Amino acid sequence: MTRQQLQTALKLKNDEHFRKSYLLPALEAGLIEMTIPDKPRSSKQKYRLTMAGQALLEQIKDQKQPRA
Repeated sequence: MTRQQLQTALKLKNDEHFRKSYLLPALEAGLIEMTIPDKPRSSKQKYRLTMAGQALLEQIKDQKQPRA
């Protein structure tokens, strides 16, 4: 997803707040990665979940499921 798609999905409007509070921490934590890491300012830059990000997402989904 592009930065704008991520920001829209999270319903956040302020670009700088999104970048500092969500995007950079997720990158630093290794939850997401750039598709073009050698060109971080590329207009074609996108982000994808890492294995750690996928594992965290599954963990969150499991916690939300009602237990029978």
